[in-house]
Amino acid sequence: MKNPMRAIFLDKDGTLVEDVPYNIDPARVKLSPGAGRALRIFQQHGYALFVASNQTGIARGFFREQDLLPVQARLRQLLAREGVRLTGFHYCPHHPDSAIAQYAIHCACRKPMPGLLCHIAHVHGIELQASWMIGDILDDVEAGRRAGCKTVLIDNGNETEWKRGAYRTPDLITPDLPGAARGIESVDRVAAAKARLAPGKRMRHE
Repeated sequence: MKNPMRAIFLDKDGTLVEDVPYNIDPARVKLSPGAGRALRIFQQHGYALFVASNQTGIARGFFREQDLLPVQARLRQLLAREGVRLTGFHYCPHHPDSAIAQYAIHCACRKPMPGLLCHIAHVHGIELQASWMIGDILDDVEAGRRAGCKTVLIDNGNETEWKRGAYRTPDLITPDLPGAARGIESVDRVAAAKARLAPGKRMRHE
């Protein structure tokens, strides 16, 4: 049986790309500082890379779902220039206060709920306990923890409410994606060292 993959789930706006509210102009899509370098590190360590984003601009009627396609294409282009392959781009279009009936629902995929991550994991065979959610607000952290992931908060000023809760404490806090990459590398090294020393795996002394 094929081993499950592990993944890095990335919030889009304010985490992977610079935060431009409700943007559908591909020309305005810019990677956050150091994003390419960080994602190459994740990729080299065997993580699949997924965008997991709330896109309430759809529910609010600011743009249509198909308007995200050029944005997604531009993002993939920018990442390809950095030697990075995005495995998937997933988003929640819902908001319970939407005036558009098909989007006006209390869904399980809108972060901080974990449904989007669980859906991606089901489709792609991802081991959530070995995966990470990275985002710039505590709703991202809560979604990741509810799904069973480890989590990173990019503390870049976008979290303004700081509503704490049982699921809203990240494993790591860092100012940017390169910091997240270094932190996750460190956690992985410690975990690998512990695995080598686990009972039954220790070398016998002659």
